[in-house]
Amino acid sequence: MKSALTLALSVSALTSASSLSAAEATDEDIAAQRAALAEATKGAGFGPQSPRDLSTLTGENDRIFATAPAHTEMNLCNIHFHENAEHRGGQFTTYAGNGDGKGAGTGFRYDGDLTEAELAPYENTVGAGKYGDLQPGDTIEVHYVHTTAQVAPGPTLGSCLSEAIANPQLRVEAQVFVLVNDDSALDSTTLTAHEMIDGLHQALAIPTDTGTPILYAGSTTGPSFNTAGSPLQVTWSVRPEVAKVSIRSVETWLADNVFDEASAHGVRNLVMNPALLSPLETARQ
Repeated sequence: MKSALTLALSVSALTSASSLSAAEATDEDIAAQRAALAEATKGAGFGPQSPRDLSTLTGENDRIFATAPAHTEMNLCNIHFHENAEHRGGQFTTYAGNGDGKGAGTGFRYDGDLTEAELAPYENTVGAGKYGDLQPGDTIEVHYVHTTAQVAPGPTLGSCLSEAIANPQLRVEAQVFVLVNDDSALDSTTLTAHEMIDGLHQALAIPTDTGTPILYAGSTTGPSFNTAGSPLQVTWSVRPEVAKVSIRSVETWLADNVFDEASAHGVRNLVMNPALLSPLETARQ
């Protein structure tokens, strides 16, 4: 039987069980969610939360936890992605809107321009799910999740825990991509390739040319935490520059991957409450 911590991780999975709504959330709706989050976490001892605006590096949350080791010293345990970037910063600062208030249609988009050919409609429907489907020009934030537990890569964040270690250190290497209808762009199956190296499961092609990652202390994400604090502590490493990935290759990866990913995950509201953000000295490396 899985531990309570495993259950919390699996339930979060950076997703929400909420169904889509046709109604667009208003600014007042989002403000009410933020107020509910502040009330639910006030004085409760929650650690710093994610996602955050990467250009706002101040915070007042004084819950301290050790920075996780480099991802090359941990086991890759899960890869998944969110439609639109959850974080704001770098080349992804264009707000997608409030969406439905439940994780769909919100987050941040790539700020740059794409060619007419890159934006040409793709012939198939890709990654259709409760948070929508994918089209050329869409932005995604990929999360390469790592753990200090002795595990193998698999579905959900529950794969990042083991019965032997109930409180492993967690680290997410995050990369934002924009989908293009161009088979010469980066290949998702290559970007997500992994194998055992020196006794550790390692991702083989996490981008290294998309700017110096911003390191900060945070939590798991996903819209299930729009009004509740996440109890899981995560060291985040978010690259500020966007890379282009072939939508055809994303379609191929979604059709067959060890993580059982078939569609995008939803987006948690940007955390703006200083009481829920890590302070300046732990926000950048």
